[in-house]
Parts: sequence; structure tokens; C-alpha cells
Amino acid sequence: MSSPKTPDAVINPQAPPGSLEAKLPPVDNGTECYSKDDYFSRDAKALEWDKMWTNSWLIAGVSSDLAKPNDYFLFDICDESIIVTRTDNGIKAFYNVCQHRGSKLVWEERGNKKVFVCPFHSWSFHNNGDLRRITDEDTFQPEVVAHRPGLTPVHCEEHAGIIFIHMGDKPEPLVESIGLPEGYLEAYQIDKMKVIRQVRSEWGSNWKVGVEAFYESYHLHSVHPETRGVMADLNVQYDLYPNGASRMIVPFGIPSPRFHDQTTVNEGLQMMLQDAGVDPEGFTGTATDVRRAIQLGKRERSERLGLGYERFEDGQLSDSWATGIFPNVQLGCHPEAMFFMRFLPHETDPERFYYDTMTMLLPVDDPDYSPPAWMGLPEDLDISGGQRPNIEYYSMGEDAGLGLVLSQDSALLPVVQKGMRSRGFKGQLWGEQEQRLRHFHVELARRLGENE
Repeated sequence: MSSPKTPDAVINPQAPPGSLEAKLPPVDNGTECYSKDDYFSRDAKALEWDKMWTNSWLIAGVSSDLAKPNDYFLFDICDESIIVTRTDNGIKAFYNVCQHRGSKLVWEERGNKKVFVCPFHSWSFHNNGDLRRITDEDTFQPEVVAHRPGLTPVHCEEHAGIIFIHMGDKPEPLVESIGLPEGYLEAYQIDKMKVIRQVRSEWGSNWKVGVEAFYESYHLHSVHPETRGVMADLNVQYDLYPNGASRMIVPFGIPSPRFHDQTTVNEGLQMMLQDAGVDPEGFTGTATDVRRAIQLGKRERSERLGLGYERFEDGQLSDSWATGIFPNVQLGCHPEAMFFMRFLPHETDPERFYYDTMTMLLPVDDPDYSPPAWMGLPEDLDISGGQRPNIEYYSMGEDAGLGLVLSQDSALLPVVQKGMRSRGFKGQLWGEQEQRLRHFHVELARRLGENE
């Protein structure tokens, strides 16, 4: 039997071994067809909560949201709410619950408080978790409150401008758990970026269906045909890292091999040139020259504005380094902007999830510098980074204003979820263009103890 044809591209064959751009050796994750029941089973949802969500490092937010002492934000997942705050002794996290009667302590999604006061009976706590005051303490038997009940801490660490929390008792080392090589995330200077938009919308499928949809480019030609003129969706480099991390490098600024016209600099390519500071009107090359022109345009901009792009490979200036961090995050990594996607499980329904996106921009004082237009941001959006916008919330079926491509995904995923329930569907059959999905599920099975 002949071995299957692997579609992996090598974006830069000259990349030295050990560089962030180098193609990694393949990983044998087998050929198992995983059960479809875990996508709508309440028992599976409960098992994931007990074994995986509460025993994994989760991305709670970003460092720039805690710029000043006493800044805080809430990270909510299922029935848990966690306060993440910058104290005098660094960033800390606590369960958002009063130790008196269990009331939710803080309701505002973000703010600046040195003291948290319970809305039920006015017990108060310092933002380092210590108990500050028990209302009418003399009416309590001393034995009841002798332990001075402070807030319950949650493990919390910061890495590359990203804040992680862990609800388990003995978390593994964070950097080791992330699985990405040293310097991978640090190069983007996420700590200097500002959130310019955050949207949380409810989608009609299991959270894993959401992860899977964004972990492959195999569906682009069918679901997003408009991308064929600007993305080489078949020339994708896949890399699998330890602990479920993975990435795909999708070349931007070049037509898909599936596209009929490999010469014309179409409207989408012109937009990408404009984003890179290259005048499309004066561009004399063909479609195959656009990707390189984007790289050179951004190099010129970096030299002019002192952006330090020498820390990036050429491909990082043009392509999408779509990077997955287990269990539920994909990062769209670009030098000027970062697009966070978090796939958060619904509180009660295994067939719904929250698609939480944050668009971050590295502020630069230049009128031609902006997030890539393909990110689909509203035209009137404040991109100065001067004020952190509130989260925009959208119920299932509402238009979240995320752009055409994401609206197409939002419409399709409930159809996929329903189809998986069919008696005629036995389980997913993943090809090599979907190797990140298999890698994700191997890690999920490990976390759930299914391989023991």
C-alpha cells in the first residue's frame, strides 16, 4: 500500500533547523476515528470540566489590560468567575466569590479597585486576597471567622504579554505546558499591544467543532471562496508541538493554487499591498510578486518608524502564523496586530459555545499604519488604543459584525453540529490537511485519561 500524499508545504526550505520558521518533523498521531458522542453528551461535558478545563493552563487575558496598579478584569468560564488583578506584588487571581455566603463579589467586567466589597453584606477584601473587614464582626462567634477567611487564590502566571490561570492544585510549569519554542510568542511584543475590540458571541455547536473549524484551511475553497484570490490554502505548512500546541503557516498575498487567475493583481491583493504601505496603483508586478512586495513594504516601514522588524522572518511579515494553544485558543500572529480566538464552553448546553475574540494592535504614530483590513474591523472603530473598549456581547443568531468570513463560519457550524447527530454519521475522518485536529484530540484524550 502506498503512503498517503502529505500536503505539507515548507514555506522556507532555507530556514535553519531550530529557527521558528523551520518545518518540524512529522508526528504520528495514528488514524483513530474518535467518537462523535463527545460533541453532544452532557456526561462528556462534565468529564471535560473535571479532568481538562480545571486542570489546564487557560488564557484569561492580556497584560496590557492590567496596565496600572489595582486594575482588574474578570475571566468567566462555565460556572466559574475569576478576578485577575494587578496588586502591589504582581498579577494575582482569585475566585470571584465572597467567603461569607458565596455571593459573586465583583460584577463589572473590568475596572480599578484596591478593595473588593461584597454587594450582599459588605464584607470587603484587599485585592491581594486578604480579608479587610467583616461587617458587624462582633456578632460572629470568634471561632467561625478565626481563620480570617480571605479570597481563594487561583494559580496565575504571565508569559509574553498573556495572562494564564490554572484551577488545579499542582499545575505543570506554564512554559512547558504551552508547548511552543522559546521566543515564538515573545517576538510579537504582545505586552505592548492594546485591545481595540473584543467580541463574545454565542455559536450553535460544541466548542470542539469551533476549534476544529479554525485549525485547518481545507474548508477555505468551499466555505470562503472569496479567499482563493489572496491565500495559498494548499501551500500550508503544518507544525505539531508538544502538549497539543500546533500551527499552520498560511501564505498571504498570493492566490490559491485552486484559483483560475494566477497573474492579475486582484482587489484583495491590492488591499494587502495597501496595508503594507505599497501603492497598488504604482505596482507593476503580477499576483505572484505581491507576497514579496508586502514583505519589502513592511521592512521599509519598520526602518522608517523604528519598529524593529529585523526580529521577524520575511514570512512573518506577510503570512498568517495561525497558532493553537491547547485547549481552546488560536492566535492569528502578525507583527502589527494579534487576533485572539477563545472557544469557551457553554454553561449548560454541550451544543453551544462562546466565540470570544480580541483584536490587539501595536500602537504606532503613523497615519498609514493600521490592523490588516482582512481582520474585518468596523470602519469607525477607535484604533488608537487610548481606551480599552468594553466587551460586545451577541446572542446566537445575532450579527456580531465580525466580517464576512466569520459570519460564514457562524452559519455553518450549527449545520455541522446537527449533522454529527445523524445515525448515518459514524465519526470524523481526518486527512493530512486536518492533522492539527488529530493532534488536538490526542492531547484531549490524554488529559481526560482515556489512554491510561
